Amino acid sequence: MPRLVNGREAAPTYSNLVGFIFIFNLIVGTGALTLPGVFARAGWMLSLIVIVLLAIISYMTVTFIIEAMACANAIRNWQTLQALRQSRSSAENSENDDNADDVSLASGVEQVGDFERVPLTIQNREFHYYQLSHKFELGEMATLFFNEFGRIMFYLCLIVYLYGDLSIYSAAVARSLRDVVCDQTNETDTNNLMYWLGAFENNTSRACWKEHTISRLNMYRVLLIGFTLIFGPFVYFNVQKTKYLQMLTATFRWMAFTLMICISVKLLISRGAKGHPETFNVYGIPSLFGACVYSFMCHHSLPSLLAPLRHKSMVSKILSFDYIIICAFYILLAMTGIFAFERIEDLYTLDFLPYDVAYVDFWSGLLICIDYFLALFPIFTLSTSFPIVAITLKNNLQSLFLDMSQYESYSVILRLCFPLLAIIPPFCITYFTESLSSLVAFTGTYAGTGIQYIIPVFLVYFARRTCSELLGSGVVNRFQSPFKSSAWLVFVFIWSILCVCLVSINLFS
Repeated sequence: MPRLVNGREAAPTYSNLVGFIFIFNLIVGTGALTLPGVFARAGWMLSLIVIVLLAIISYMTVTFIIEAMACANAIRNWQTLQALRQSRSSAENSENDDNADDVSLASGVEQVGDFERVPLTIQNREFHYYQLSHKFELGEMATLFFNEFGRIMFYLCLIVYLYGDLSIYSAAVARSLRDVVCDQTNETDTNNLMYWLGAFENNTSRACWKEHTISRLNMYRVLLIGFTLIFGPFVYFNVQKTKYLQMLTATFRWMAFTLMICISVKLLISRGAKGHPETFNVYGIPSLFGACVYSFMCHHSLPSLLAPLRHKSMVSKILSFDYIIICAFYILLAMTGIFAFERIEDLYTLDFLPYDVAYVDFWSGLLICIDYFLALFPIFTLSTSFPIVAITLKNNLQSLFLDMSQYESYSVILRLCFPLLAIIPPFCITYFTESLSSLVAFTGTYAGTGIQYIIPVFLVYFARRTCSELLGSGVVNRFQSPFKSSAWLVFVFIWSILCVCLVSINLFS
């Protein structure tokens, strides 16, 4: 039976444990599968330093998002309280009787939610202003705190990131299928600059099978077209995540990553270290930085996950536990992989293809099944996420270019163009490149830096200033970031700009 609040059905909530799983599931995605490869190229010591540092800074900006969301709630509550006071004042000054006054107050109370049981004389306490009860998406907060130029820049950054996301999903699925279907090859030179930039001329001439003439590149493109034709049309519908889909996806991810770590540890014990990665290699910084930023990304979907959390006072602890466990998990996954395998693929699951395992008995057959499960793991998870990300991209494109309050007045042809705008560019990008390291590097370094670092800094800065003007400095935000000094904002901003400049110089020099 649904829970009722004041005679109305309450919004669904979930426990701290479920919230922990949801956030873990959101953060740990395709980026994690590219970490072993970038660790091998950048060197294990440099990679350890960078991933720990970026995890700390990413957590810092997550707390900025939480504080800005609480500020947005405070502004909404302040505006509602002013409307209620005006309604009460108008009712008291009118010549209507007490019944009319009660009706006016009831109408105002209906709007205030958490204020409805609290006398007006004590509603100035900070508890009733700073909350996380109302979900404010990043776009809503950008509209609330930024000017028109800032709002446009926010949407452009988010749209570029979502385009990169869809490109990575498409390439990962098509490449995983291609490498499972085709014969094994170990000829790719991952140290070659042209390979890193996405050129894969070797695959143009290399046959998918020895007895057939179709190349690996053409097979990749055929599978990419098939994937786009199957999952692309879902962008025309509304696809919603459910709790059970999230739990199932999280279970698959835990199984896959745990199996990869266990197999790598077994290989290290049974045959010793086959990989001998460098300690430091500055030429691997672009892909390392992009992959690490991409691997800790949760900022764009954080409001949707925090709003239904039952005990919001624990949100900082939940996120800190998530980041600590995920960072340790990433390090364990990458470090075991780079020492267990002589060569690491762009997509780590492709190192577990069962080419060297012959079926002899039950255990060898089980190992083959596990290897195929790992190789196909990106297909299972990314195929379900692709429509959701595509719909999110379509909605943001519409919000940027259309007046959504008059959406129904636009022609059907114009409305049908936006789903195509969400699908076609990622398809074109991945049609000409299958290099996940380059896609992740560009997406994480540029759009990812904007969403994960720069936007949270400006959001919390303008949110603090706005709330200080409306509420004064005496009302304390109980969801305020532990990094409340303005010096932290300056540090994150300078750090992000410096990193983007260094990566760009290193990439294009």
